Amino acid sequence: MTSQNVVVADRNSGINLAIAVHVTNSSIFTTAAQKPPAAPGGYISISRKKLLKNLEISGGARFNAWVDSMRTSSPTHVKSTPSVNDDHCSWILHHPSALEMFEQIIDASKGKQIVMFLDYDGTLSPIVDDPDRAFMPKQMRATVRKLARFFPTAIVSGRCRDKVYNFVRLAELYYAGSHGMDIKGPAKGSKYKKGSEGVVFQAGSEFLPMIDEVYKELVEKTKTTPGAKVENNKFCLSVHYRCVDEKKWSGLAQVVKSVLKEYPKLRLTRGRKVLEIRPTIKWDKGKALEFLLESLGFANCTDVFPVYIGDDRTDEDAFKVLRERGQGFGILVSKFPKDTSASYSLQEPTQVMDFLQRLVEWKRGSLSRPFEGLR
Repeated sequence: MTSQNVVVADRNSGINLAIAVHVTNSSIFTTAAQKPPAAPGGYISISRKKLLKNLEISGGARFNAWVDSMRTSSPTHVKSTPSVNDDHCSWILHHPSALEMFEQIIDASKGKQIVMFLDYDGTLSPIVDDPDRAFMPKQMRATVRKLARFFPTAIVSGRCRDKVYNFVRLAELYYAGSHGMDIKGPAKGSKYKKGSEGVVFQAGSEFLPMIDEVYKELVEKTKTTPGAKVENNKFCLSVHYRCVDEKKWSGLAQVVKSVLKEYPKLRLTRGRKVLEIRPTIKWDKGKALEFLLESLGFANCTDVFPVYIGDDRTDEDAFKVLRERGQGFGILVSKFPKDTSASYSLQEPTQVMDFLQRLVEWKRGSLSRPFEGLR
């Protein structure tokens, strides 16, 4: 977009400047503003009333696009029309069930060390209305414990690392909380950990006071939206709208964006019925995956086979890393077709558990036949 100097017939130019920067610098929206003819000297002289009206129309369209994207990533109704079913069949052809393709997956991993990366919400635990009650079923916990005996295993979540650990309660795992910005290795029981303390890594610690400040402000300003919940994940924030009336999503998003307008060092992204607020640093679940592989000694190895299972938009960063590395694969957990870089799919956490159990059973069998299995 070509920048234009705008002269507004009002002394309060600071307001205009704030609005202009907000509209033109947004990385969320792609609709370009219509370019008016330039006046002599490169300046456009328009009335303040007309400017604000134009900004209201343009900004409103962009904001509506943002709310529409919230609905797309957080479906509230199951559709079953012929065209939707056809789309689903086509999508499954490109992202087949990891359970149905299990033998092919095992064949691809021959001679390589499998390393497991697992999202938490919607992957190991069902999605629930109250995020504080997203408990992992006992059978799933037992399966993950067995999995970690045979493969290095990490939980990679947008949640606070301590909170995820309290849900999982398995000391032998690696935990990457806050979208990978807070990582710690096993406290005990893992033959893969390095050193007595395991891996410890934190990105963006300088943002913690700012995040706490925004958290308090959001808690106060979202009180008028029934069902909204703000969660402090230490290095990032989550604004949950799963229990918010869909008609109020627009208002909630507007409140969140108005708060963040004063914090340019924080960015807003969306997930599965959640708005995520994170520092503007180049760190995500994909970076966390690479960091953990390096910590495990697999940075430049050809004999490693990473498997990442997740259900959210933020997991796409990890799926993309695996595609770029040409190693391992991603599995998307979803009942609906979605744009994804994952290679395979599973529909829900119960299928995830079935897949992990099959991995454990296969590994046990390969250990009883050492010349046929992995190292």
